[in-house]
Amino acid sequence: MALCLHNKNQIMDNSKYVRYTPEQVEALERVYAECPKPTSLRRQQLIRECPILSNIEPKQIKVWFQNRRCREKQRKEASRLTTVNRKLSAMNKLLMEENDRLQKQVSQLVYENGYMKQQINTVSSTTTDTSCESVVVNGQQQRKNPTPQHPERDANNPAGLLAIAEETLAEFLGKATGTAVDWVQMIGMKPGPDSIGIVAVSRNCSGVAARACGLVSLEPTKVAEILKDRPSWYRDCRCLNILSVIPTGNGGTIELIYLQTYAPTTLASARDFWTLRYTTSLEDGSLVICERSLTTATGGPTGPPATSFVRAEMLPSGYLIRPCEGGGSMIHIVDHIDLDAWSVPEVLRPLYESSKILAQKTTVAALRHIRQIAQETSGEIQYTGGRQPAVLRALSQRLCRGFNDAVNGFVDDGWTVMDSDGVEDVTIAINSSSTKFLGSQYNTLSILPTFGGVLCARASMLLQNVPPALLVRFLREHRSEWADYGVDAYSAASLKSSPYAVPCARPGGFPSSQVILPLAQTVEHEEFLEVVRLEGPAFSPEDIALSRDMYLLQLCSGVDENASGACAQLVFAPIDESFGDDAPLLPSGFRVIPLEPKSDGPAATRTLDLASTLEAGTGGTRPAGEIEASNYNHRSVLTIAFQFIFESHYRDNVAAMARQYVRSIVGSVQRVAMAIAPSRLSSQLTPKPFPGSPEAVTLARWISRSYRVHTGGDLLQVDSQAGDAVLKQLWHHSDAIMCCSVKMNASAVFTFANQAGLDMLETTLLALQDIMLDKILDEAGRKVLLSEFSKIMQQGFAYLPAGICVSSMGRPVSYEQAVAWKVLNDEDSNHCLAFMFINWSFV
Repeated sequence: MALCLHNKNQIMDNSKYVRYTPEQVEALERVYAECPKPTSLRRQQLIRECPILSNIEPKQIKVWFQNRRCREKQRKEASRLTTVNRKLSAMNKLLMEENDRLQKQVSQLVYENGYMKQQINTVSSTTTDTSCESVVVNGQQQRKNPTPQHPERDANNPAGLLAIAEETLAEFLGKATGTAVDWVQMIGMKPGPDSIGIVAVSRNCSGVAARACGLVSLEPTKVAEILKDRPSWYRDCRCLNILSVIPTGNGGTIELIYLQTYAPTTLASARDFWTLRYTTSLEDGSLVICERSLTTATGGPTGPPATSFVRAEMLPSGYLIRPCEGGGSMIHIVDHIDLDAWSVPEVLRPLYESSKILAQKTTVAALRHIRQIAQETSGEIQYTGGRQPAVLRALSQRLCRGFNDAVNGFVDDGWTVMDSDGVEDVTIAINSSSTKFLGSQYNTLSILPTFGGVLCARASMLLQNVPPALLVRFLREHRSEWADYGVDAYSAASLKSSPYAVPCARPGGFPSSQVILPLAQTVEHEEFLEVVRLEGPAFSPEDIALSRDMYLLQLCSGVDENASGACAQLVFAPIDESFGDDAPLLPSGFRVIPLEPKSDGPAATRTLDLASTLEAGTGGTRPAGEIEASNYNHRSVLTIAFQFIFESHYRDNVAAMARQYVRSIVGSVQRVAMAIAPSRLSSQLTPKPFPGSPEAVTLARWISRSYRVHTGGDLLQVDSQAGDAVLKQLWHHSDAIMCCSVKMNASAVFTFANQAGLDMLETTLLALQDIMLDKILDEAGRKVLLSEFSKIMQQGFAYLPAGICVSSMGRPVSYEQAVAWKVLNDEDSNHCLAFMFINWSFV
């Protein structure tokens, strides 16, 4: 057996040393670089073509390559271990600093508690001294000064702005590394070498604040460059204008910035900020970027006015970027803002008073963006499809920005609101500016010869006890539940020169199957960019022109149910088959934001439009293994916006279609929300209607009669001829009962299920036809069903053992036993198969 030595110029074969000349080693290295695989035919060809290797035995060359691969693996492993060790060391330092900060916070709280006790005990002997003009702060006496010590702070006085900047720096560092804010760590954000870092939110402070610290493998200057480019990572940023740049004597810069942000829903005004940003270096080599609003209290110049925005205040915030030994950076991020929550309706105030939402939308988003770029730069992430990561990020950004534009409908972008039809549930807005959406590089007349503009239909509704992540995941995976294929075809044809006629929106429309093609995803899988292919259904002869595949570029985010305060959204836009990097996008979609009540106040009790049918009681519990029901006793606001290109002479027709379509979507979403809401929360929940059609009554009678014929027992406690009573008992049966139509290839498609069956599959009657029996059973369940299938067809029924299946949402469900039997019609011929899953529960 051949053994390898560590010296790359030596090899030992059967106890004989073989020495290679430098020329031979160089030749072997060239062959290895081109063909590293051991079985490559190309390698053998290269060896034969190299005269300098002709006098070496094939066995010796093989051993040399084995030795070469071992050394390469050792180098890679050593490099990986070094990187992990460096990350652990930096994280340990970060945790030690965090521990020191917590100890200081505890000491301060103990001191303040003792001081307050002392004040209470001596309150009778305490006097107010106004002559010395002193004040007690945190237990220490500080001198008041009625006159400011800094120069006049105005636009023409750089020294005054520098004074504001230095104050901002000191306050920011107190929040980033000190005890200026009472931080509480967010649940689920555990530190580690591969985690995003430590994330905390404020408690009992003015406004809302969030803080994060983590490690990235980028140099501090590169991190600072990325963070200062806020529109590239902050999805709610509409524009950022740097109106003035003032260099400082210490090598830093002061910038006066005007920032506009989008409103998350159609029910509140957008916010803007007028801030001073200060960039400087500390003595230890750290970079600091801190920022705060300029107000009458702080001094400084007055910002530009804006009529469509509410001026919000940014309290001292920013980024502390420390270099790490061996490369990389340690980042501390602080976001502290006051969004003027009192200017919005009471029911929406949790959106503006939640530190968790601020952490997810801004603080964590910044850290994730930097980590994403760091891993792309290092080559840890490989993308398929031939597109560069920057291009994919740009597509995601364009989808979000287009959707935000549609939701907000700013007047200065060209949007005007049309008169309503008397029902204030769906708002129709018109924008006649084509370049705002299609880009100036496109000739609009070549797309639509009589281009009239873009129409947007939008609505907002309040959801009760529906997890946002679950709803968006259902909408993504069951598009046929709410979408109309004819409307999709119209949207896709609008990108062509000859669009189809304006469709009439139909609830359900022509159902079409979808195929999701993954395109990219972020490091922590919290966001997916994908291409959706809609496969055209079979149409009547007059509609055969519509029967073709269509494509959507789709962005899905926030589907992690454990992410506290996360916004979930599904945004998509029709694209052409060519799918160019600069293709015009007209996004539509859904956004669901949790309305978590403020911890120090009661939950909001008012409702929004379109929400009255979703009001429900609270209480009860979920099945075993599910999240506690109390987590669902919250509301969330759903915003829907759909955009359409229209020809000028079809404006009113498209508006009527869009309004009807969005209303049908609202109805579908309400049904879906009722279906996927945590079942068995309480008997106070609004009862779900059962299908009372004659066909359903007949099928229920067949199911009950066939069960008694085959098994000899009674499935229900009523007579099989009792009409609606049979259907009612079957619908409300505690076990999950489903019917399948069996095809020639033994594949079974669900056609009916009672309420327990729909709850088990986490679907609705409309979407039930998209689910196949073999898709919900695990491998063991499929084997059992296959072995018992002939018995079921011959004997008429069979008992199946306990097992595990999965719902349409991918969640495992256990059951103690299953019964399968043939359903016979009135002529005693086989109609379908029925299954009853006994004592099921989510795992």
